[in-house]
Amino acid sequence: MTDITFTLNGAPVRVAGQPPTRTLLDWLREDRKLTGTKEGCNEGDCGACTVWVRDRAGVRALNACILFLPQVHGTAVRTVEGMAAPDGTLHPVQRAMIDHHASQCGFCTPGFVVAMAAAHARGEADHDTALAGNLCRCTGYAPIVRAAEAAAREPVPAWLDDPLPEAGDPGVAMPETADALAAWFAAHPHGTLVGGGTDAGLWVTKQFRSLAPVAFTGRCADLRRIEVGADRVRIGAAVTLAELEPAMAALHPAFAALIRRFGGPQVRAAATIGGNIANASPIGDSPPPLIALDATLHLRRGDARRSIPLESFFLAYGRQDRAPGEFVEAVSFPRQPDRLRVWKVSKRFDDDISAVCGAFRIALDGGRVAAARIAFGGMAGIPARARAAEAALTGRVWDETAVAAAQAALAKDFRPIDDHRASAAYRMAVAQAMLTRCLMADRGSAPSVLEVSP
Repeated sequence: MTDITFTLNGAPVRVAGQPPTRTLLDWLREDRKLTGTKEGCNEGDCGACTVWVRDRAGVRALNACILFLPQVHGTAVRTVEGMAAPDGTLHPVQRAMIDHHASQCGFCTPGFVVAMAAAHARGEADHDTALAGNLCRCTGYAPIVRAAEAAAREPVPAWLDDPLPEAGDPGVAMPETADALAAWFAAHPHGTLVGGGTDAGLWVTKQFRSLAPVAFTGRCADLRRIEVGADRVRIGAAVTLAELEPAMAALHPAFAALIRRFGGPQVRAAATIGGNIANASPIGDSPPPLIALDATLHLRRGDARRSIPLESFFLAYGRQDRAPGEFVEAVSFPRQPDRLRVWKVSKRFDDDISAVCGAFRIALDGGRVAAARIAFGGMAGIPARARAAEAALTGRVWDETAVAAAQAALAKDFRPIDDHRASAAYRMAVAQAMLTRCLMADRGSAPSVLEVSP
């Protein structure tokens, strides 16, 4: 049971005796009657449950519906009820929402306000991206974005600068080092590790599963490091996608562009790279580019460590090369010139799951393909390399003939999955088209998915 402390809307709070997988949303609404924070999708897609969370790293907007209570231990939390000053003075984003007529039914408005306030505190100017994790079904986004633009000119209110409380023993497993985490997991090999909870949260809210015993990895400082060396890049398993994006922008911009499309900002602020790999979803978006970069996965069980090629970790749908009590400690890949191309095809640009995610690293030597690494998500029960396509390209002149050979070889690599997101035939056509797009990109003529042309 929990024994956690945080500040809530400026006041200190102690929560004891709660299950470690009780969500912050349920506690806010049921125990504190703070019903401004809404339950919409209950899976982190709509943003109606958005709360403001500040820790030593700064302010984040997070989805309270899939945020477990221990995850706010030692933080300062604000709900929509706490955005205004004690004397009733509205936050600039609240005033702007009124001035720009940016609310109709109002169900989504609290989440928009909190997400906007968090972005305002961080000084973000890309309002479309900052609000991509919030869904509005009636007002439309134009007046909401105009409100965000207007509020951006105002200073951050001083009343939001809550002190962070002393974080004592939370009453649940929240190890602060990888060594402590390894010891806990060795003693509880059938327990559940929770990173950001953006996947595990749905096991509770949608599948009603018990995750006990559970340990939270977010306080393991040594798992939250990104080390960019002369020869290798190493990413700790607890690094969030929001933290990873700028690091990849400097090394492999196509990977950073893909990260920008993981869920919404609330999801990226919580979700971890280790979790995205370890859940082994066939449509997880980080494995394809990492496989294309020749990544190595670093696993740990107690004091024993082993490293394997990332593509070897995925055995079959729902099966990974991981023993009970063993966890993902880090992923690394060689420092290399940027030849990475990554594309994601989904029904929506923002906040959607891939139908196909393709990653390509095609090295050229004198106009010929010297080496190729190609990986896809969404084409099989696991993220996987397209080895026949790679072989069809290697040694050939990089032109339409080579692309056609690789496109034909994809039929040897995959029998695509067929589900409600996309048919098998569509997935194959998309994967083949991505090869053409690779060639076009090298020739400087690849179209942007953000532009529409006749």
